[in-house]
Amino acid sequence: MPEPVTRKLHVAMFPWFAPGHMSPYLYLANELAKRGHKISYLLPRKAKSQLQSHNLYPDLVTFHVLPVPHVEGLPPGTETASEIPISLTSLLAIAFDNMRDQVEALLNDLRPDLVFYDTAFWITEFAPKIGFKTVCYNAVPAAPIALAFVPARNVPKDRDLTDEELIEPPKGYPSSSVVLRKNEAKSLAFISLEFGGKNVYERITAALKGCDAIAIRTCKELEGQFCDYIGSQFQKPVFLSGLVLPEQDKTPLESRFSEWLGKFEPNSVAFCAFGGQLILEEKQFQELVLGFELTGMPFLLALKPPLGANSIEEALPDGFEERVRGRGLVYGGWIQQPQILAHPSIGCFVNHCGSGTMWESLTSDCQTVLLPHLGDQILNSRLLCDHLKVSVEVERDENGWFSKESLSSAIKNVMDGDSEVGSMLKKNHLKWKEILSSPEYMSGYVENFIPHLYELLELGEAKV
Repeated sequence: MPEPVTRKLHVAMFPWFAPGHMSPYLYLANELAKRGHKISYLLPRKAKSQLQSHNLYPDLVTFHVLPVPHVEGLPPGTETASEIPISLTSLLAIAFDNMRDQVEALLNDLRPDLVFYDTAFWITEFAPKIGFKTVCYNAVPAAPIALAFVPARNVPKDRDLTDEELIEPPKGYPSSSVVLRKNEAKSLAFISLEFGGKNVYERITAALKGCDAIAIRTCKELEGQFCDYIGSQFQKPVFLSGLVLPEQDKTPLESRFSEWLGKFEPNSVAFCAFGGQLILEEKQFQELVLGFELTGMPFLLALKPPLGANSIEEALPDGFEERVRGRGLVYGGWIQQPQILAHPSIGCFVNHCGSGTMWESLTSDCQTVLLPHLGDQILNSRLLCDHLKVSVEVERDENGWFSKESLSSAIKNVMDGDSEVGSMLKKNHLKWKEILSSPEYMSGYVENFIPHLYELLELGEAKV
């Protein structure tokens, strides 16, 4: 039996410049540093200021700030995806790719053992020269990767995929429930959009094909069949880090929210948040707030103003504020989402099912209603609703629009713990919450993840 490896790893990280990518990388960096490993985290200046307070091991996790070059068409000073509309993402990707030389020079100086990346496929091209191994670490769940980015899908370069081709799962795809439906093809059409000189499909598959190992922020118990499929498609080892959730933030909830929520009974308030980038059209924004009003329940909504509106207040339906005064609050600023979810009065969480929010909701005490908008969010939603049966997705019409009635009905369904649906969801949710919230369960994944990295470096034997 080989001797246990005692040499600590030096891991460099270079994720895509969006909060949903950078934060999970830092969570993993903290877990590796907790076990004595050194992390060199490459990021832009603005991202450093946003992430600094979440670096729990500054002696081992070092931020290396790189300037983001300007690209014509981007607002001056743009460094992260959260600063721009989705329509400008391809220009940010060009700026990202234009950093190749400075990334190569820094990695040549740092000489890490491993480099973790997600969209910077070109890192693999100079890895042999510098002498590090590459891990394509995906913060999104396995199901969207398995449906959209495996070689079996084979997105053509000379045309967009048809609706039928988009909703048809690739050969061998392991699920009949975590799929897109007829009116959802456009949500996956983004894979043929330009993303810095390549379309999204070409870029992500290049990142997956070029690495030494694929890693995914997920668990075998949740997505084992999708992970196995990805490994077979790319003929790569697939390492699972577990959910790698951040440590609980001890900062208390702002008094204006804690006092307001404190007026209501336990598990009686519906909370809604859609993350930092999603902006609704005005019609859907108004349908959303009217749907919460229709429930007759107290509610707290954290939303951005809809398209064309300068403020939340000017976009609200006529008479809405007067009708819901005392039981409904719509807020347009940044909000402490983890602390809100932990408040005893919150009973339901309506969200877009982005990757981070997906796991956050699954490990909270409240029931969830899902209103996804993009392809990966829709597939995440199917995973929770149809595969794990822990949530309800809001019904939409053939054009992808939801009504106030469909939203209200979904919220009432999950909030009614005595109904057959509400009872089933609560039972399943509790089961998964207990599993995923166990410190031993999560730490066990990280403990098993690290030996795989040693094996990749041929320094040790991975645990099976």
